Amino acid sequence: MQRPPDTRLLHTFVTVAREGNVSRAAAKLFLTQPAVSLQIKELQTQVQLELFTRTRTGVNLTRDGQVLLAYAERALDGLQDFTAAAQRIGSRVQGPLRIGTILDAEFTRLGAFLQELVQHSPDIRPELLHGMSGTTLARLLAGDIDVGYYIGDAAADAQALQTKTRLRVSSRVLTRFSYRVVAPAGWEDRVRGRDWPELVDLPWVLTPAESAHSRLLKATLEPLGLQQRGVAMVDQEASMLALVRSGVGLTLARDAMAIHASQTDGLAVADAVALDTELCFITVERSSQSPAVDAAIAAIRRAWRR
Repeated sequence: MQRPPDTRLLHTFVTVAREGNVSRAAAKLFLTQPAVSLQIKELQTQVQLELFTRTRTGVNLTRDGQVLLAYAERALDGLQDFTAAAQRIGSRVQGPLRIGTILDAEFTRLGAFLQELVQHSPDIRPELLHGMSGTTLARLLAGDIDVGYYIGDAAADAQALQTKTRLRVSSRVLTRFSYRVVAPAGWEDRVRGRDWPELVDLPWVLTPAESAHSRLLKATLEPLGLQQRGVAMVDQEASMLALVRSGVGLTLARDAMAIHASQTDGLAVADAVALDTELCFITVERSSQSPAVDAAIAAIRRAWRR
């Protein structure tokens, strides 16, 4: 390869890899399908490697493509960090930045994020507003916060929430994880090997509709025509697990928390079901993004690269 590929080709490569389909990637890139195919061909020629194999429904990364994808993503992130740094140097980023937070600070790496933000943009004044995942998305769409954390597909959920405005939400995946069903100690025989039809008949500690637990369970149970038997309603994970320890009923817990609760408190964990999801960092897409939001996006990237 005589010269490194330009960012246009890398961006196209990453988009096709994420979508797994040239047509969908072309729509996201606002290009024609032949133009995207030509760019992929040009990149493959430059690197002298096959990056994709065709399938009946789209394309899959080759082994070489899988290796290069991580490097391409880091290269694009580095360019965005460079742009954000240049903006900070050219014009001081200052003023408040309203941040919607969820869950515990350790899981979201909130401390590392704030450290990176203050270190690189000392004139920004972070303002934290804690709540549930769905509440954070609603606050973002209402303009009450500038950035925030979210669990799930923020872009799709934003469309469902909006009636008049059609704001587009940009969502960056920070990590993927699973929720597990946890039950009181001694309930092993009642949850081990059990699927949803059997689990929903047991007593449940419910959460508000705005919570990730409620949204994930609804998306799973409604198509099956199932509904939980609720015996309590809480809005904090610590309270949920406390009720499970007390023998009240079942709830969801992040996989790491479920394993810890099983080892330390003897709680039973259902082994036949799990709900996969992702923790994201969300902003509203605008034609002209604020420097403070750009600084926040750069800071969250650095925090999660540690």
